Amino acid sequence: MMISRTGIHANCVRAFAQPNLRLTTKFALQQRFLKTEALNESENLALLNRQRNLRPSSPHFTIYQPQLTWLASIGHRVTGVGLSAGIYAFAIGYVTLPFVGAGFDSQSLIELVQSAPVWFKTLVKAPVAAAFSFHSLNGIRHLLWDTGKFLTLKGAYQSGYAVLGLSAISTIGMLLL
Repeated sequence: MMISRTGIHANCVRAFAQPNLRLTTKFALQQRFLKTEALNESENLALLNRQRNLRPSSPHFTIYQPQLTWLASIGHRVTGVGLSAGIYAFAIGYVTLPFVGAGFDSQSLIELVQSAPVWFKTLVKAPVAAAFSFHSLNGIRHLLWDTGKFLTLKGAYQSGYAVLGLSAISTIGMLLL
């Protein structure tokens, strides 16, 4: 009913009645002179690797001048992974090693720390304190960003330098404990 009202009905009936008028008169047919061939899996992989070698590679971050913002971001991720790995390793060791007969209980840990020389304690405590300080303070910086503060370029650099300075001060403070 809709076709007859729009006036297309007569053209549709004529096109279906005469097969030579169906598509050839309304649309131009494209001819492509393209030959395809089936490739086996190794040839397909070789072709893919040749095409990958011709692709342009994106610039690596080492060609850019280091910026405080992306250095702090990388540092935040690295310290987070390092602190998490240390906590997980300690927790797994604390839970599992007593079952195999290793002395990894509270008393043996206290004795181990008391018997260690001061230089060794400082050598172990310094990177842990620095990572903890930086990660904590940079996390506070990110929380401030979530509230909309320090989002300007000047504010990002001011808060970045503040995090670095306060991290150094708190690391020294933790080393003196």
